[in-house]
Amino acid sequence: MLAVPPSSTYDSTARESALAAAPTLRHLLQLDGPSIGERGRSFFLLPARPSGRAALLLHGLTASPGQMERFASGLAERGYAVLVPRLPRHGRSDRLTRELAELDATELLERTKLALQAARELAPRITVVGFSLGGTLALRLAHDEDLERAVAIAPFLGFAWLPNRIAPLLARAILRLPNAFAWWDPIAREAQMPAHGYPRYSTHAVARAYGLANALLADARESAPRTHDIVAVSNDREAAVNNRAIRRLLAAWVASGASGVRNERLRGLPISHDIVEPERHPEIADRVFPQLLQIVSEP
Repeated sequence: MLAVPPSSTYDSTARESALAAAPTLRHLLQLDGPSIGERGRSFFLLPARPSGRAALLLHGLTASPGQMERFASGLAERGYAVLVPRLPRHGRSDRLTRELAELDATELLERTKLALQAARELAPRITVVGFSLGGTLALRLAHDEDLERAVAIAPFLGFAWLPNRIAPLLARAILRLPNAFAWWDPIAREAQMPAHGYPRYSTHAVARAYGLANALLADARESAPRTHDIVAVSNDREAAVNNRAIRRLLAAWVASGASGVRNERLRGLPISHDIVEPERHPEIADRVFPQLLQIVSEP
C-alpha cells in the first residue's frame, strides 16, 4: 500500500501513471514492509498544476515521513511534486524498537541518494528540504549534487550545549561505550506524541549522525558545494543543535568560493528545536510554516 497523508487528495490515475514511469520511486516505496506504521511510510504527492519542480523532504532523527505531511501538502499546492522518504530504521509500528541503535552514516547516505534519484523521476528541478538530521543530509546532498535549491531547517551539525572543538571527541567516546536509549520526554515516556515518531533516541545513532556532520564540515574546508542556492534556517532560541556550527559551515563554503549560501534566522520563537512538527508544537508550526514555504518556493 502506498502511504499518502490522510488529508491529501490526488488523482489516482496520475499517480499510477507516475509510478509506471518511475522505477526508482517504486523501489523506494517497496522498502516499507509490514513492520512500518501507516504514517511511517514513504509517500509522494503530485500537484494539480505541475510546475516542473520537485521537493524532496527529509525528516529528523526518530521521526518519520508523518512529520512532513503538512509541509508536503503546502508545497504540492504551490506546484511541487513532493517526495517524503522514510529514513532507514525509522517509522516502525513498534515505537520502542531497538533498530535505531544500528543506524549508520552509509545507509543514511545511500537512502537519501536513492530518494534523490526517485525525485528526479517526478520533475527535473529539485529542491531538497530537511529538518535536523534531515537538514544535515540535505546539506550533504547540496555539497555533492547539483540541485536547484537546498534548505536545511535547524540542521544537526553539533550540540547546542557543547563547543565545536569538543563535539568530535564526545561522539567518539559515545561509540566506545555500550549503546543506551534515552527518552525525549522522561515524564511522558512512551506516551509522548507524535505517535508516528519514536519516544526515545539511541546514543550511538546520535553519535553516528554527528559523524556525518563532522565529515561535511571537513569537506567544506576543501571544496565548495555543487548546489549554488543553499539556505540554512535556524531558530535564534535553538534548544538542541549548535547554531554556531551552522554559521561555521556556511563560512567555510564561502571561503571555498561558494556563492548563494545564506542563513535565515527565525527570531521571536520560543526556546525549541522541533519547529516543524504540528503535533508536538502546533503554535510554533503555525508561525513557522508560512516562512518556510516562502523560503523553499521563492523564485
